Amino acid sequence: MGPGSPAAEPPADGPRRFLGDRVGSVEVLAGLLILLVVFREPVADLLSAPRWQTWTTVFVSILVQAMPFLVFGVMLSAVIAVFVPRSFWARALPRRPGLAVPLAGAAGFVLPGCECGAVPIAGSLIRRGVTPAAALAFLLAAPAINPIVLVATAVAFPGNPEMVLARGLASLVVAVLMGWLWLRLGRADWIRLPHRPDLDGLSRGAAFWAAIRHDVTHAGGFLVLGAMAAASINVLVPERWLQTLADNPVLSVLALAVLAVLLSLCSEADAFVAASLSQFSLTSRLVFLVVGPMVDLKLIAMQSGVFGRRFALRFAPATFVVAVTVAVATGAVLL
Repeated sequence: MGPGSPAAEPPADGPRRFLGDRVGSVEVLAGLLILLVVFREPVADLLSAPRWQTWTTVFVSILVQAMPFLVFGVMLSAVIAVFVPRSFWARALPRRPGLAVPLAGAAGFVLPGCECGAVPIAGSLIRRGVTPAAALAFLLAAPAINPIVLVATAVAFPGNPEMVLARGLASLVVAVLMGWLWLRLGRADWIRLPHRPDLDGLSRGAAFWAAIRHDVTHAGGFLVLGAMAAASINVLVPERWLQTLADNPVLSVLALAVLAVLLSLCSEADAFVAASLSQFSLTSRLVFLVVGPMVDLKLIAMQSGVFGRRFALRFAPATFVVAVTVAVATGAVLL
C-alpha cells in the first residue's frame, strides 16, 4: 500500500475470541427465528399497533427503494475491483487532482443510480488508486445529477422546469466544492476502508463474487441500520410541526434540510415528496432535494461502514453545510 493511501481496517476478532468460531450469521439468524416462534403472540400484538405499522411501512419502503440500486452499485464496484486495471484510472482522469475532481463529478451524470449504489462504487474507486477527492465528488454527484433523477424531478415539478436546472447545477457545485475541500483539508488516515479479502490470487469469477459478498455484507448491513433510524424518526416527528415551520423563511430552509436527512429517501423518489410539500417555498424544497442524496441517516450509516466512522463524522456535517448554502444561493438566483 503506497504512502498517503487510505489504510484498511484489520478484521475485528474480538467477537470471535468471545464466542468462538462456531457462532456465525446462520446460527444468529436461527436463534432469532426461534425467538420469534416462541414469542409470536406478543410480537404480533406489538406490530398491530398503528405506530408500529407506520414504522414497518417506512422501513420496508426505504429498503425496497434502495436495495436494487445498492445491488447495482455493489456489482459495479466488483466489476471495477476485478476487471478494470489500475492503469485505466491513471489514463482516464487528469494527473492533477484539482482537475480530476470536476471531471469525476460530471461523470455522475452517466451512471443512473441512487446514493446507496454510489457509496460502494466510491470505495472501490479509492481502492483502485483514484484520488479520494475525485471519488468523493463522484459519490455526491452521481445520485443527484443522473438522468433518472433529473427526469423524475421534471415530472414532479411540471409547472417549474427551473427546478431541474437548479437541482442539477447546485448538486454538481456541491460535489466539486466538497472534492476540492477534501484536497485542502482532508487527511488520508480519516478514510479507513474495511478489510477486503485478497482478490489477487483468485480467478476473475471467484474474485467477482468474493467482492460482491464483502460489499453486500458491509453496505447492506449499514443500510438496514439507517432505514431503522429513519423509520423511527418518521414515527416520532409530528406532521403539524411542518406547517408552523413553513411560515418562517429561515426555519423552513433548515427544517427541510433536516427533514431530508431524517427521511432518508431514495434520490429517484424524493422529488415527489418535495413536490407534495407545497406549503414550503421552492427554495426550501430545492434545499431538500440537494441535501437528501448527499446527507441522510442511511448514507451516514453506510459511509461509516465503507469509509469508517472518523470519515463520516467529518464529511457528513461539512457536506450538509455546503449543500444548504449552495442550494439557497442557487434558489435565490434561479427560482
